[in-house]
Amino acid sequence: MPERPPRAVAATFWLYAGHLYTLFGIALSNLFAGLAVLAAPFAWRAKRRAAGSTPAPDPDLDGPRRLLLAALAVYVLGLLVAVAASPQPAVSAGALSELFTLALVPVALLVAVGEERVRVVVDGMTAVGGLVAAMGLVQLLGGFGGIDRRIRGPFSHWMTFSGFLLLCGMLLAGVLLFGAHRRRGGWRSPRLWWRLAALAAILAAILGSLTRGAWLGLAAGIVFLVALRAPRWLAALPVAAVVFFLLAPLPIVARATSTVDPLNPSNYDRLAMADAGLRMVAERPLVGIGPELVEERYPIYRHPSGYRLWVPHLHNSFLQVAAERGLPSLAALLALMVASFTAAWRLYRREGRKHGPRADLWMGALGALVAFNVAGLFEHNWGDTEVQRLALFVVVMPFLLGGGWRWGDGEGI
Repeated sequence: MPERPPRAVAATFWLYAGHLYTLFGIALSNLFAGLAVLAAPFAWRAKRRAAGSTPAPDPDLDGPRRLLLAALAVYVLGLLVAVAASPQPAVSAGALSELFTLALVPVALLVAVGEERVRVVVDGMTAVGGLVAAMGLVQLLGGFGGIDRRIRGPFSHWMTFSGFLLLCGMLLAGVLLFGAHRRRGGWRSPRLWWRLAALAAILAAILGSLTRGAWLGLAAGIVFLVALRAPRWLAALPVAAVVFFLLAPLPIVARATSTVDPLNPSNYDRLAMADAGLRMVAERPLVGIGPELVEERYPIYRHPSGYRLWVPHLHNSFLQVAAERGLPSLAALLALMVASFTAAWRLYRREGRKHGPRADLWMGALGALVAFNVAGLFEHNWGDTEVQRLALFVVVMPFLLGGGWRWGDGEGI
């Protein structure tokens, strides 16, 4: 049985968890994140002196760990090179703030290792997600809800709201679908009913946000989880879809049907943005046109038939990264996702698939990765700091459950 972790490690863990619990207020999240980064060296020294405080890194994850480390290094290097090579380095330098968020990855690998701590974070995000969703639903009752006045909860934008809830919802769906109710009191457990209520609020708020990218990510994540939990349930999904369209409010139905409408101006404009993004990549494939410059230079690359003369971003995380920073940075981002998915899938299978003791956590991470990346094809969720920080926790979750990292003299930290 692992020893109780040193106080410095425990304190740093709670600071790390705090930056996730307070993502609804970015200034507060930044405060916790900054304190966690500052405390990390003290936690590292304390942990090196306390052998056995964490499980040893799982050798089956050595390959994915190396891929994760290499991907992080290339991604950071790509950002630095893209800023240096930018036509407007002073403007592009603003993107260097992302390094602060990326610094939280090694902090997590240092202090959040083990099932107990991962569950603390996941349970906390369940509660936060439910409360954030409830705030959005209150806004819906207070007059929000139209396409020009979408609910956003405590966030400044509805895409941040829906992207944050998407990740919380998928983590929670993994917990509920893969057997947590079979433990801790079964169906009579108050914790189960709180989770069901939180998930219902989260799903309702995502629908109420009218954010189609989040809807597509949610659909992909649910299909993925259902296919692995009980494939026979997939046959019921078309029936559920029909019932949904019959009972859902008209604005939601209209918004959903617009997703496949080729005459919808927003849909066509996505194609125009993709065309502009590909032109940017073709012009500077290795270093991109410069971080923070897509918005400013979009009119130069815009297709003449594009609906909008100006866009804040390309509404596609992968194309946005490639256009801003080049193809090596895109490859690094994809490698991060592949490393995480491979690690989670490998240990999910090894531990008995859906019957494994930690299947709910593995599948929560996998479902969140699927949903996040599908949604990223239609919106720039990776570029949203609040969403990115939670996504990075999801990315490192399999490695936290797999014993963390191997540092210095070979101790798992």
